[in-house]
This record gives sequence, C-alpha cells and structure tokens, in this order.
Amino acid sequence: MQVFTTERLRNTALLSHNGAGKTSLVEALLYATGAITRQGRVDDGNTVSDYEPEEIKRRSSIQLSLVPILWNDHKVNLLDTPGYADFIGEVIAALRVCDEAILVVSAVAGMEVGTALLYRRVQDNKLPSLIFISKMDRENADFDRAMESIQKIVGKKAVPLQVPLGAASTFKGVVSLLPQPEALPPEVENKVEKARERLVEAIAETDETLATKFLEGETLSDEELMGGLKRGVADGQLVPILCGSAFQGTGMRELLDAVLKLLPGPAERGPVTAKGPRGEQLLQADPGGPLTAFVFKTSADPYVGKLSYFRVYRGTIKSDSQVFNGSKSQMERLGQIFVLRGKAQEQVAHIVAGDIGVMAKLAYTSTGDTLCEKDTPCSVESLRFPTPYYSMAVLPKSKADLDKMTTSLTRLREEDPSLDVRREQGTGETLLVGYGDAHLDVALERVKRKFGAELVLQLPKVPYRETIAAPTQTEYKHRKQTGGHGQYGHVFLRLEPTGRGGGFQFQSAIAGGVVPREYISWVEKGVAKALQDGVLAGFPVVDLKVTLYDGSYHDVDSSGICFEIAGSHALRKGALEASPILLEPILKLEVVVPEGYSGDIIGDLNSKRGRILGMIPEGDGHTRIEAHVPQAELLRYALELRSITQGRGSFTVAFDHYEDVPPHLTQRIVDQNKREKEAARA
Repeated sequence: MQVFTTERLRNTALLSHNGAGKTSLVEALLYATGAITRQGRVDDGNTVSDYEPEEIKRRSSIQLSLVPILWNDHKVNLLDTPGYADFIGEVIAALRVCDEAILVVSAVAGMEVGTALLYRRVQDNKLPSLIFISKMDRENADFDRAMESIQKIVGKKAVPLQVPLGAASTFKGVVSLLPQPEALPPEVENKVEKARERLVEAIAETDETLATKFLEGETLSDEELMGGLKRGVADGQLVPILCGSAFQGTGMRELLDAVLKLLPGPAERGPVTAKGPRGEQLLQADPGGPLTAFVFKTSADPYVGKLSYFRVYRGTIKSDSQVFNGSKSQMERLGQIFVLRGKAQEQVAHIVAGDIGVMAKLAYTSTGDTLCEKDTPCSVESLRFPTPYYSMAVLPKSKADLDKMTTSLTRLREEDPSLDVRREQGTGETLLVGYGDAHLDVALERVKRKFGAELVLQLPKVPYRETIAAPTQTEYKHRKQTGGHGQYGHVFLRLEPTGRGGGFQFQSAIAGGVVPREYISWVEKGVAKALQDGVLAGFPVVDLKVTLYDGSYHDVDSSGICFEIAGSHALRKGALEASPILLEPILKLEVVVPEGYSGDIIGDLNSKRGRILGMIPEGDGHTRIEAHVPQAELLRYALELRSITQGRGSFTVAFDHYEDVPPHLTQRIVDQNKREKEAARA
C-alpha cells in the first residue's frame, strides 16, 4: 500500500448501536472503491472487519478493526468499533486516535440508545461528526422518522445534506443538496427545495458574514455554503446527515466525498498535548519533526505474536529502527511495520505523522505507551477507561489450567486493559471485572483460543463476617496422655462484642502466673486461628474482644502448642454460647440515570433491601441516586440496571460498612455455605 502524505489522510471512527450496520457499511465502501470484488455479509461471517472467531460466532463486532479506504488520492482510516456497550473500551481507544466520527443510524430503528450515548462521547471528545442513515432499502425504512429521532438527541444542528428517492422497496438513490441540484424527479422536487432552504439557513446561522448576506436576501453560492458547512462541522455547530444502503451500494461515494470535503485531516485538527522534561509541549502533525507515536491497542496474533496498533502524532516511524518508550524509559527495537485491512497485513517502509499502523513483538511497550526519540523524550496522556463494574469469580477448569491461569489473565489484560483482575481478600477468590456478561464471556473464549487455558466463571462469594451479640465466659482444657510426655493446656476466656468496626482485640488479665507468660502469645495465636473459621457458617469472626483471665498448666506436659489448641477450642465454644450473628457488607451505591427512570430505580433498590440516602439533580436531565445496599443484592446489578434503563444508567459502588443479616436470611446463607463446603469435599 502506498504511503500517503499527512494532508491526504483521514482517521474516522464508525460508531453506532449494535446492529445499525457499521460493518456492512465498511464492506460496501470497500466494494465501491474496488478494494474487494465481493461484499461479505455479517451473517455469513466473511466480512473484512469482523474476522475474530468470537465475532463470527456472535455476528457482531467485539473489537475495533482498522480498515483503510482509498478514495480520490486520499486514505481514510476507518476504525470500525463494537456497538455493544460491554466493549466500550474499544470505542474509547478508537476515539482517542481519530480526528472525527461517523455515527450510523438505522432508517428502520432510528437513533437508538447506544448511538445517543456514543454521540455524547463524541461531544466530550470535541470531535467533528456526521451521521449516515443506513438501511434505506429495508422494510419499514423511514428517513423522516429517523431524522426526528436524530434531532431529539442532536438538536437543530443536525442538517440533511441529501433527500432519499423512495424508501424500503422503492428506494433507488439520493439527491444531494450541495451543489444546487438541477433536474429533479417530480415526486421529490418540493421536498428537495424545502430541505435546501433549511440547509442554507442552518449554514448561514453559523457564520456572521453569511448570515448578513442571507438576511439581506443575497444568494449564497455553493462555494460559500460548502465553506461555511465545513467550518460549522469543524467547530461542532453542524452535524450533516447523509443516507444510503450498504446492500445496494447506494450513497457510498457520496459519503466518502463528504468525509474528504467536510471532515478535517490530522493537520487541521490542531496540535496534541504531550509531556516532556521541560513540561507540556504541543505536537504538530509534522512528518519531519521528532517522532511521537501513541500505542492505542494491543492484540495477540496467533502467527506473529503481540501486535501493537499505533498512531503517529509527529515525525515518521520506520521499519527496522530503534525508538524510545517515553512511558517506560526503555529502548525498543522495531522490526517490520505493517498497515492492516481487517486481519490482512501489508508491509510498509514507514508511517508518517497522522497515519495509523501496526508493529509486532515489541518487548516493553503496552497499550497507552508513547514511542519517541531518546533525545526528545515525551509522553502523551494514556488511555482512561471507565471503572469496570461487573465482577465474576474466575476459576480454572482443571489442575492443568490452574498453572496457566495467572499468565493467561495477565496476557488478557495486555490485550484488553479495560478488564480488571484482582484478588478478593475477604473470600480468597480471583475476580475478573468488566462491563457485562458478554465482555467476560468473550474474554474467556480468547483465553482458551489464544493462550490455551480453560477458565470458568461463577458468581462471586459475598465476604460475610460473623460476630457475637452478647458477652460470655468460657473454659477449655486440652489434656492428652500419649505414653511419654502428655499434653496439657487450660484456659478461661472472656468474650465481649466491641461494636461495628471495633476489630479483634486480645488482652491478658492473668495474675499469679497461673498461665506462664511464654504461653500467653500461644493462646492468642490459637484464638486468632479460630477466628478465621466462624461458628455459624465458617466466615471470619470480627469485632470481638477476648480476655485471657485464668487457666492452669503442667510443669512437664504443657507446651505452646497445647495452649494454642486450648485457646482455639475455647474461642469456638464461647462464640457458640454468645449469640453469634452473621454480618453482611453494605455498599455505598451511586446511580446516575435520566430523570424519567428515577422512580423505577428507587423501587428496584427498595426491593433489594436498599436505604435511599438522597436524590441529587445533575443539571443535564439526569439524577444521581445515593443508597446503602447489601452487596449480596448487587451481584448482577450491572445487567439489571442496563435492563431497567435501556443502557442509559451508570453506577459506582464502594464498601461502606457491615450490618447484621436479617434473621430470616441467616439460615438460608448458613445452609448454602454448608452445601458448598460439602460439594467441595466431594
């Protein structure tokens, strides 16, 4: 593939709700430009951008895919992104390195929830954008209805650049409003005239000079309108709307023309900020400047090993050279540089500022790192992913998989840093944390296929605790005769609850040496061991004060281990007599939802034994609801909230405190824990 200059590059993210037609649109664009001789179909699993086995199986994108489109002496790097919310990390990576976005809206479904949420991300990233209404040939396609749904989200700045000729089975093409259309089919003549009037007015409103001419009744030329439209798109005042059919191939060339004419290239987007030894610096897209390249994705390829996707912000990166990792202060040796089209790799000698490429087998570099020159070190801000919120316990399927699990999960995180892997201290489980069930299921499929480890998921255990509700005194005498020296340890313990958060306290009130000083620490050790396996359901005992106040010993038969055994048994005996209770972790939950969902959320939290702490208007049509909710009720909350709010809600949780488990639930938890232990022994 030829190397294009910075001025002839575009980096464009394709975004939409799942199923709106992004991948089919990529196929149609490739076919329209002669890159492929036959369009693939998502249902057939033979598209260029959905090539991973997990994508073919699900008939849906699960990772960003790089697909360069060559058109009119330009290269448009399309980044086809997943539409399913579980894979938002891929979208964030794409938005970071793109200069603009195309949002795809189905003419049948209109602007769906996922697309609306992604449009907000485009705004947050201050990216120019346009919208393509797809599937105009499908049954029930309706351009006007799709436009209404778009304008509800985007507002008046959403302006059509085209009028469709028919819809569904009668769809046969599009009429562009710029330049001024000439011979028009009679059935759309009036519609085109009104649409052009609205377009001219919208463009004029974004530019003072054009507005003056428009209000004075002067005719604005197509050149003036195109210039005003491009400026309006660049500063976010206008979002052009185009339409077509990927299946028919209608509207593809017009879409590519709009990308080149209306959306900015890397040099037009302005500088990128980086940090160096002398503070912040602005990186211009200059191919002749010192190298700065940002790695935005890492993938494990079964044939060439680790692949690192990068965008060059400044300078030129060359095959078979050395670069400096400014994020890790390490030199990296580069081999061959590639450009990708889906999974197809093509070798190139170099990649210039503004372009995107791939390198294989980098030793130190990972996602979010910056590659530069050692004498001009710098680093671009790394990627920031939302905190993952859906946790599942991950276990090896067999003993052979146990040996591979840790390494596989580490390599998985290199490939998908939006995942988290952590150890839950309260239960001893390894947790895999992502954005939903599909995210974690795909992660395990990749682990099996790429790293050879079979892992399984199960709901994580709740880290319950036990304590006592009443003070008590207890005694235990450990005595055993074995033929030689015997065993003897005798203790009296006083047990008292300390209140929530009081922790474990041990003290000695021994007087007169009834228990020698050297054995007291052994008693404490035995008590501490017994605390780890409570008396109700085997959960650790907390918030307890233990006092050793009496006992006895034998000059010959006593030893430290004897008093450890006595202390352990005394603690268990006393805890059973001190009204033991079960404690559960209570989480501080904050849910942000559109105002219309507040009542549903509060009702759901009340059914989960939640206590509403407050409702706070966010000022943008959203409400933040704060509540205390038992952890046991929130194990699948990520999925439940998505269902209630159609994906519009978000939440965060943090541990707050422990509370008593209601009596009617305690026995159920005790019985369940007993069954699990019996199953584990079997």
